Amino acid sequence: MYVIRDIFRCKPGHSKSVAEKFKNSLSAMQKMKGFKSGRVLLDYVGSYWTVVLETEVDSLGNFEALLNEYATNKEMHEIMKGYMDEVEGGHREVFRIV
Repeated sequence: MYVIRDIFRCKPGHSKSVAEKFKNSLSAMQKMKGFKSGRVLLDYVGSYWTVVLETEVDSLGNFEALLNEYATNKEMHEIMKGYMDEVEGGHREVFRIV
């Protein structure tokens, strides 16, 4: 089992909007092959304007399938429309649950 954290550094004042988009995307992600669970996290202490999309999958193969479907899913594109204009950068962390 794996936990993947996509960490987004938002432009000042945009983290709430980005978090809402990701929160809304979870319902569409639940329909996708390979998705087990997910949640959206906002910074509380640490770097300001940080949003984390945390996804749980059974295997890295499932995560790759999820990414492929995410890239072509029209519902997801509509939900996430414009979020890249609100983000300055970010990175991904992959953890294996032991």
